[in-house]
Amino acid sequence: MKKNLVPIYVSGDRNLVEEFIGSAGNGGWQIIGKINGSPARKGMPRGMRHSAKVSRSVGVALELSQDERTKRENLRAIDRQLRPDAVILSSSVLVTAAVQAEWLRRPERLIGIGAFPTLLSRPLIELACTIRTSDTALQNCMSFLKDSGREVSVVQDRVGMVMPRILCMIINEAAFALTEQVASPADIDTAMKLGTNYPEGPIAWGDRIGFSSVERLLLALRDDLGEDRYRPAPLLRQLASGNAWWNEKSPKKG
Repeated sequence: MKKNLVPIYVSGDRNLVEEFIGSAGNGGWQIIGKINGSPARKGMPRGMRHSAKVSRSVGVALELSQDERTKRENLRAIDRQLRPDAVILSSSVLVTAAVQAEWLRRPERLIGIGAFPTLLSRPLIELACTIRTSDTALQNCMSFLKDSGREVSVVQDRVGMVMPRILCMIINEAAFALTEQVASPADIDTAMKLGTNYPEGPIAWGDRIGFSSVERLLLALRDDLGEDRYRPAPLLRQLASGNAWWNEKSPKKG
C-alpha cells in the first residue's frame, strides 16, 4: 500500500486524532474525517479535512474514541460506508477488538490498535487481532503503519494491551508513593528517568496522558481481570477529578 494513492479516514477524540496526524500526517497521507463533538468544518486539526461520510476511495479507516458508546456509533457508520476490502484500525485499549468486532458487518477487517494518549506518536505501535481478522487485513495494516515509519508489534487482544497497561500501573504506583510521602513529584520523576531511562517521569507522563484516562484504564483492567492490584490510588482518583494538587516538595493533604 503506497502513500498518497488513497485517503485515510480518521474519527475520534481530538487529542488522539491530533497525535496521529502529527506523526503519520507528515508522511504524505491525505487525511479526512471528523472529531467527536466538533461542529462540521470548524476547529479541524491542521492537515485534516472534515468529512462526515467515508469515501469509497478510502483504503484505511481509524477510529480513535475512548468512550465505548461513541466508538460503537462511529465504527458502525464507518463499516457501512467503507468499501469491502478496506481495513479498520480501532483503539482497543479500553474495549477489546473482539468486543468491537461484534458490532460490525465485516468483522474480518477490524484490527485493534494501541491508541492511548502520548503513545500514538511513539515509534512502536501495538496491534491486536481477533479470531475473525483476515491475514490480508493484517498485512495491509502492517504495510500502512510501516509506510508511516512505525515498527509494529502484534500482541494479545486484551484490555490495556501491553504498553498502556504497564505504563498506567507505574503511574498508579507513583501516586501511591506520593500519598505515602516517599518522595516529592520531582524526585520520583528524576529517579525514574535516570534510574530506568524513561523518556518522562511517571508523574509528568500521567499529567500528559491525563489522569482521568489513566484511571479509566485501571478500572477497565480491574473489571476485566477482577484483580485488586489495578485499584487506582486514592490520590490518582483525586487528580482525575481535579480535586488534588501538590507542590514540588510533597503532596498537599486535604
